[in-house]
Amino acid sequence: MIAPNTPSAATLAPGEFRELMAGFPTGVSVVTAFDAARRPWGMTCSSLSSVTLRPPTLLICLRNGSPTLGAVLDQDRFSVNLLGEAGRPAAELFASGASDRFDRVKWEEPPGCGGPHLPDVAHAVADCRVVRADSVGDHTVVFGEVERSLTWPAPRPLMYGLRGYAVWPAAS
Repeated sequence: MIAPNTPSAATLAPGEFRELMAGFPTGVSVVTAFDAARRPWGMTCSSLSSVTLRPPTLLICLRNGSPTLGAVLDQDRFSVNLLGEAGRPAAELFASGASDRFDRVKWEEPPGCGGPHLPDVAHAVADCRVVRADSVGDHTVVFGEVERSLTWPAPRPLMYGLRGYAVWPAAS
């Protein structure tokens, strides 16, 4: 068994790994949280997965050193905004690292939320409580128990793959 965080001799180069993962389309989300001063933080995240139904748990992978990860771990809460067809500009904005990103999108802070909700671009939002976090390489895997979710009808999720955005086709 290989010890955690120990590179093996067969480790792929970053470019090769990016090429591999580019062929795996995935949904796009913006993970948000508040810091101790209630300032909003957020970043685009396509590293998201469901873990278990009981208790309802998902995982996100966030870059070590990011202010969003800092806020998530400091407050033990976060929100996952699953972006819909109108979400591409928000995905690009939150991936850019622009310091004024929350001045450029509509966001809300409903009572009990884990982080800001982006109602104009999300087709669903999950408010989560951190139950575990593990550092792996240059990212941290954060496990969140979903305490509340909101969904809107007829979603057309935003997808990312092959280095481009697309929208899930309408149901027939």
